Amino acid sequence: MSTKTTKIISIILMVIPSLMLVMSGIMKLAHAEQIVTGLTKAGLGSFITLFGIIELVSVALLWYPKTHKIGFLLASCYLAGALSIELTGGGAPTAAFLLVFLWIGMFLKNKLMFVQPAIVGVK
Repeated sequence: MSTKTTKIISIILMVIPSLMLVMSGIMKLAHAEQIVTGLTKAGLGSFITLFGIIELVSVALLWYPKTHKIGFLLASCYLAGALSIELTGGGAPTAAFLLVFLWIGMFLKNKLMFVQPAIVGVK
């Protein structure tokens, strides 16, 4: 696979979860009825605005070149928490697919996030 093809696939795979997080963050900040009902049922109703801000900030950090590593870690952690709530609530594990897309996209973009080269001569 060429470098250009890898870059395009990486961008596509990272755009999908990013768009979902942005949409979800905006809906949380707008206090959409369905979101409020679901998070209140899960016992997290008082954190809706905070969750929306975290989603938007993590996506912004993910796409800013100098902070893409911390943005990736924040988005991954947020999606892992969302996955746990989906699984305990008996819902479909949508966050798992978003996590997979995000991780594969980041691996294609920056393999050093996952595999650190051996440092020769360090004891």
